[in-house]
Amino acid sequence: MEAERPRSLKIAPVATPGKRNLPLAPTVRAVDAVRPIYAVWEITLACDLACRHCGSRAGKARPDELSTEECLDLVRQLAELGVKEVSLIGGEAYLRDDWVQVIEAIRRHGMLANLTTGGRGMTLERARAAYAAGLRDASVSLDGLEATHDRLRGVPGAFRTALDAMENLRTAGVIVNNNTQINRLTMPDLPELLDLIIERGSRAWQIQLTIPMGRVVDEPDVLLQPYDLLDLFPMIPRLKERADRAGLFIWRGNSLGYFGPYESLIASWMPDQHANGCGAGRTMMGIEADGIIKGCPSLPTEKWSAGNIRDASLKDIWERGGPIRYTRDRTENDLWGFCRSCYYADTCRAGCTWMTDTLLGKPGNNPFCHHRALEMQKAGKRERVERVEEASGKPFDAGRFRLVVEDLTEASAPDAAARGATT
Repeated sequence: MEAERPRSLKIAPVATPGKRNLPLAPTVRAVDAVRPIYAVWEITLACDLACRHCGSRAGKARPDELSTEECLDLVRQLAELGVKEVSLIGGEAYLRDDWVQVIEAIRRHGMLANLTTGGRGMTLERARAAYAAGLRDASVSLDGLEATHDRLRGVPGAFRTALDAMENLRTAGVIVNNNTQINRLTMPDLPELLDLIIERGSRAWQIQLTIPMGRVVDEPDVLLQPYDLLDLFPMIPRLKERADRAGLFIWRGNSLGYFGPYESLIASWMPDQHANGCGAGRTMMGIEADGIIKGCPSLPTEKWSAGNIRDASLKDIWERGGPIRYTRDRTENDLWGFCRSCYYADTCRAGCTWMTDTLLGKPGNNPFCHHRALEMQKAGKRERVERVEEASGKPFDAGRFRLVVEDLTEASAPDAAARGATT
């Protein structure tokens, strides 16, 4: 029986105003000449769902979100910087009155525009307006079958409205994709969910791990454990085989890795057919609705804000913002724990910065790795994470977890945590 859910969840806090006048480095280095090809833009934090696994605790708009004029100027700067594709997210993007105007501007400047949506309010009228503005593909979030999805999305009927959104978008001419977070609730649903996605005619399916940030920190039992990857990864090739036959493209988010025996199959769409570390601040950027620029949209605001477009140009922030330079400067010497001595250290560099920073308080040591779980298993051990500090309840907050190493022979014992070594 599922444990009773906490009744004190912080559903929709009001975000603090975006940081201003952040320091920029005095010079631009050769490595900073790299240009982003992809931007993920949270155009509002307002949302019509209350997802239990939402890292941003979306619900209420930020108090200082960009005006329409500021958004349109930012679109211009994105194009001038060389961005090729812009994904609009929220919150829920369509809750901004000018969301269609932003799509039109992105297309007018020669960039691709797409949308990620929970779909609760994606009416046919909205879908047709977005298509007319230039939207050509959208990803509708489906986190499990109906009971699981509604449980996680926090609103009864959310599953049905997501399916309606898919139909409305398709009717309007928009290519429909899906995205799914994998956790202990959704993982059992994946095979049947794939059947549904194929049946509904979707073109692509992104799968990624739920990250320990935001509301899910209030319910840590929802998260996978590192050793759960030993069951998850053998499932993925079976899913991919069925998807390939149906013409559905499966691609993984950066949190789902790395370098196990299925790596080249899972990453077959990538140039090297394997992960190449975190792309934050190298090939992608994140934008918050108040003008904050980050290397990745999911990184915690407080620590990873590189600058605000109300104070500096996008180009200056991209080239000279300290936090956005992190992955450009990262070397093996910045890794720690298992990742420091891993065979793949120089290529992977601990994978997803978002996962490692929110989980353990600093990047560089990632237990959510298939290769690592297999190596631990060979040594007769497994890793488990447990929450030791609750999250604050603010948008993009993180709690704190500790990493427990257990002997496999003891892992099923009730007092395994007491006997495990911690790092």
